Amino acid sequence: MSFNIVQYKDSHKTEILSVWEKSVKATHHFLLESDFEEYKKILQNFDFKDLDVFCLEENEKIVGFIGIHSEKIEMLFLNPDYIGKGLGKQLIDFAFSNFDINYVDVNEQNPKATEFYEKMGFETFDRIEKDDMGKPYPILKMKLKK
Repeated sequence: MSFNIVQYKDSHKTEILSVWEKSVKATHHFLLESDFEEYKKILQNFDFKDLDVFCLEENEKIVGFIGIHSEKIEMLFLNPDYIGKGLGKQLIDFAFSNFDINYVDVNEQNPKATEFYEKMGFETFDRIEKDDMGKPYPILKMKLKK
């Protein structure tokens, strides 16, 4: 398997939305369907150029992506067929090499993601009862251990 990391272009949007949808359905079982649909609609209208977004490609097909803003990983999603193959680590390593990353927020109800970020060197420093949309999905605020 040969993977490339490329900067996001508007032509990638349909593919990354598809990766996001598959990934969330495979990993965010706690989401109500109505909330999933609401988040999906927001993302469809989101301008990914507002973040530093990089896509992980295999044979010019996007299989994952990471979004960064300031010192924070805002999003990291992989096609479920590619989870557990070291590709999330590849995206994190890319982010560490190219940006001053110190923070990430994780859904508390997604323990595999929390475990992944802990392996990447992050630790929880705060917990918020509701997500940014005011929904009852607790968020763990994590920072890079120094």
